[in-house]
Amino acid sequence: MHSSDIPSPSRRAFLRRSGHLALTGTALPFALNLAAMGEAAAFNSTAGDYKALVCVFMFGGNDYGNTVIPYDDTSYDKYHTIRGGGATGQGAAGIAIAKSALTPTLLAPTTALSNPLNPSGPELQYALHPAMTGLAGLFNAGKAAVQLNVGPLIKPTTRAQYHSSNRTANPLPPQLYSHNDQQSIWQSSRPEGSKIGWGGKTEDLVVSPISLNSKSIFTGISVSGNAVFLSGDVALQYQVSTSGAIKITPATSRVYGATNDAVRDALRTLVRNTTGTHRLENDYNAVTTRALDAQQDIENALLQTNAATPFMRADAAFGTDSLSAQLKMVARLIKGRDQLGSPRRQVFFVSIGGFDLHDGLIAQHPTILGRVSSAMTAFYNATDEMGIANQVTTFTASDFGRTLASNGDGSDHGWGSHHFVVGGAVNGKAFYGSPPPVSISDTKDSGGNYLPENQWHVGQGRLLPTTSVDQYAATMAKWFGVNPGAEMATVLPNIGNFGGAYPVDLGFMAA
Repeated sequence: MHSSDIPSPSRRAFLRRSGHLALTGTALPFALNLAAMGEAAAFNSTAGDYKALVCVFMFGGNDYGNTVIPYDDTSYDKYHTIRGGGATGQGAAGIAIAKSALTPTLLAPTTALSNPLNPSGPELQYALHPAMTGLAGLFNAGKAAVQLNVGPLIKPTTRAQYHSSNRTANPLPPQLYSHNDQQSIWQSSRPEGSKIGWGGKTEDLVVSPISLNSKSIFTGISVSGNAVFLSGDVALQYQVSTSGAIKITPATSRVYGATNDAVRDALRTLVRNTTGTHRLENDYNAVTTRALDAQQDIENALLQTNAATPFMRADAAFGTDSLSAQLKMVARLIKGRDQLGSPRRQVFFVSIGGFDLHDGLIAQHPTILGRVSSAMTAFYNATDEMGIANQVTTFTASDFGRTLASNGDGSDHGWGSHHFVVGGAVNGKAFYGSPPPVSISDTKDSGGNYLPENQWHVGQGRLLPTTSVDQYAATMAKWFGVNPGAEMATVLPNIGNFGGAYPVDLGFMAA
């Protein structure tokens, strides 16, 4: 062995202790993420000014056509025809839902829909999927809003620009229609491989350099595994499961019969009392201590929400499906936030899959949409019960929308889609953005220009977004406390390309 390959005494000591620490089990590598977490610095707010954003991501690309459904006769007839039901019927056929099934979920906005980009006029009506009675009720009660036709854009884009060969003048989001890339772009404005998301960048604005005693690791929490949405330049996500903290499970407890808590406490004492001259060794010890302390903090926070808490009762509205369990955990963590250092700002990430329905749309879509609706409704009710409904905003996101045209038993990958924003601070009972045409036609006029009713899709009813993800995010980030100027541009790098007919503040959040 070359002399340069021989570990120094301090490095040998570090490696020896690393072997001991490895006994803590498979959760330890995750703990390394904690090293980059910073100490939370307050927004310009008072001690009681708590706010939280909760992202509900629908993996697979949600079918917008059967989520927010045209209800007025003219639009519904077009929808029914395009989705395989024929021009005259109103019953279920193809992948179209019967109009009679939509009456209980008919949305009643405060003002009629009217927009320069709406070729059908202000008489448009929408209903939600029949399985979404909870969200329909929140909308009609003024606690939810619908953002129409939102998706990734680098800059405002028309259909003619979409088809242009000049990508320098008319840039498009990369890898359109790709699941992984569009999931990343929704969360970070960059394709697959991005390590930083806009939720994390928002956290960066309230995070300062690393401190061992900091509890700022709880500013961004995922209950759905790794999520680029929560990662920033400084702030990184802290992951929990639906059961609570992801525990460091000591292998020694299985070997020697000691309890996990006893071994964890012994491990904490070991690493805290082991301070040497090797920087990497000290950092490793610090990270491990933070992981152990964070686990204890989470456990203490969850003790604040026991069976006596109303939304934790066995007969509470939370379901037993995965999304309901994730949102219940978010509610419990918010309830116990004082044990987490009383963070003034928190961002949470939860998710539900199963939306890539090229087949089986009619059979499978109702179940997963029903879970989204019931879980989000139960979560809103929990925040209302805790007296913080005005301080917590929940919103949906997805890879992309899908084609309005049927492929026979489902729909294919698309672009723009409709999304929901829920909370006491939402200017609800309203639609925002531009109602898209119900069309799959490519017809042009005598001058070679797409007819107005065909302008805002790019084939087969794939919606060309009239609202960008950046505008959608900026509206919530402003409510959250991000300065609309330079700070917003840091969080959302494309936001400077929007304004005028593409407003930076879409208006669905109260000031």
